Amino acid sequence: MRSTPALFALFATAALAADAPLLKDDFSAPKMETRRAARGEWKFAGNAATCTQDDELYKKNKDHGPILFYDLAYTDAAIRFAVKPDAANKSVVFTANGAEGHVFRLVFSQAGMGVRAFPPEEKDHKSISLGNEKAAMLKAGEWTQVSVELRGSKATVKVGDFSKTYEHGSIARAKTNLSVGFSYGTVGVREMVVEK
Repeated sequence: MRSTPALFALFATAALAADAPLLKDDFSAPKMETRRAARGEWKFAGNAATCTQDDELYKKNKDHGPILFYDLAYTDAAIRFAVKPDAANKSVVFTANGAEGHVFRLVFSQAGMGVRAFPPEEKDHKSISLGNEKAAMLKAGEWTQVSVELRGSKATVKVGDFSKTYEHGSIARAKTNLSVGFSYGTVGVREMVVEK
């Protein structure tokens, strides 16, 4: 009977580990094993990552701006983060990527949010539109919560008060990383969490 407390502790530890996030980045440190900050000079302060686009780097990287990559294998996951663009920002892009390329993408611009899927059978890895949402806007100078829940062929997206589920078979593919990038201006990112 003395082993009962030890077994309880073992089961409690296993239960806590099962509920632990796959990834949690509070941006308290400039380096994190699974994070790659690229295409710009990212600053890490106040539990946020912030970067201003460098126009020379933008051209050098074939019109691709600063980006935060997270190397993480997953298929189904709930991803959430907050983002704050400034008034000069033209786009913020969230992408879930697989081994063969992009799987699912959100593109925020001054026109709203574009939702894209990348069917593997499409020639040249072209994307298809799943929706264009004028109601899903990022406000300049304000933090906006973004949540993307990927379950099988469905993606439920929440942006502030906006919420909608999209469906396409290609979303169910295995993913190898995720990213948040942008073009023009300055953007801050904080509270990146990925859960099963």
